[in-house]
Amino acid sequence: MNWDQLLSTIRTGQEQREITNHDRTQFQRDYDRLIFSSPFRRLQDKTQVFPLPGSVFVHNRLTHSLEVASVGRSLGNNLSAKLLEEGFGNPELVSEIGSVVAAACLAHDLGNPPFGHSGEEAIGHYFTNGDGAKFESELTPSQWTDITRFEGNANALRMLTHAFKGRRKGGFAMTYTTIASILKYPYESGIGLKKFGYFQSEKETFEGIANTLGMKLLDAKKSVYARHPLVYLVEAADDICYQVMDIEDAHKLKILSYEETYELLTGFFDKEKEAKEFDKINEVFKEVSDRNERMAFLRAKVIGKLVNLCSDIFWKNHQQILDGDFTKGLIDHLSGKELEAMEVCKETAFKRIYKHPSVVEIEIAGYRILGTLLEEFIKAVTNPRDFYSKMLLPFIPEQFSTDENAPLIEKIQSVLDFISGMTDVYALDLYKKISGIGLSS
Repeated sequence: MNWDQLLSTIRTGQEQREITNHDRTQFQRDYDRLIFSSPFRRLQDKTQVFPLPGSVFVHNRLTHSLEVASVGRSLGNNLSAKLLEEGFGNPELVSEIGSVVAAACLAHDLGNPPFGHSGEEAIGHYFTNGDGAKFESELTPSQWTDITRFEGNANALRMLTHAFKGRRKGGFAMTYTTIASILKYPYESGIGLKKFGYFQSEKETFEGIANTLGMKLLDAKKSVYARHPLVYLVEAADDICYQVMDIEDAHKLKILSYEETYELLTGFFDKEKEAKEFDKINEVFKEVSDRNERMAFLRAKVIGKLVNLCSDIFWKNHQQILDGDFTKGLIDHLSGKELEAMEVCKETAFKRIYKHPSVVEIEIAGYRILGTLLEEFIKAVTNPRDFYSKMLLPFIPEQFSTDENAPLIEKIQSVLDFISGMTDVYALDLYKKISGIGLSS
């Protein structure tokens, strides 16, 4: 792969339109377009890990995405400086890599359903073990895999590029490069890999983007492509933020003690080799007595260090990445104290945070809520003339509605589009309404 081809300002749905000069660069326009969009605003009411905040404000999908974008911009700027120094690609576009990565980071969670990852599981469960199992014989194997292993990353591609009813061709009309930078799994479902990057409905769109950008085809038989190189930066920004920020949130919620959190975050530094860093930390701690602020300072130091390390790892493996031979994420290639500290954080998060009752309770509730919504609305779209269906169908926005004679997969996807775009609060409210729970005496 080469940077001259990988960085493109062609937009989905506007391939034939001449690019005009603008007071913002094309990639800055991508970022702004996402910031001002309704799907992005709805992330403020979607669970990241912990229940939506009460008196203690922890992260939701919106704040997480904004922080990932900030870290991603730093990673992108570091790469941009190296590429410009070495003379790779069009300088005008290379200098904008930070904006590309930041925009992709904003979009990386747009396809996730409400209630965190339990939402994805609830969708798959409805089709494999619920009433939706009856549809298997009416769908192709690939379509069936798409819905039984519903993937938020693939749904983000659909949300950004699909022409929903009443909307313009090309969806958000984002640049090909920004779209490609969120595709962590550049291949379809049903080829034996755990994750996938697009539904059958977006196969043509994906292949058009991949081929235009020169993304390397690794397996022609299975249509497996190499990742766009900037995906590694988006993924690293996400990994850095959720691993480190979950630890800070757990401290705020008193799931982890001050002493435990201090040990976890200072574990990223070698006390002997990085004595100056510890001197700076101690100086700040003398001035700042608030324990939450101390942890916020430590978190910032850890993120800064990981950004520099991941930038170095990318550059050391630059040619391997362009050749499509690089495996795993940048974080997985850490070594020494940093790798050890990251593994301890992951283990702590799994045992102490993700299994915490407050987290599990939300996942259980989300599982039940989404299962009920799927059952009711898929019955409605597949039996539109039924009396009860006629009462439910008006809840589905016009942009997601389908014709009565539309193929089954389109009807199912219309419901998945509707439900996956809901906030936690709206899903709960609608669940109460159709279940009769919301009725007063």
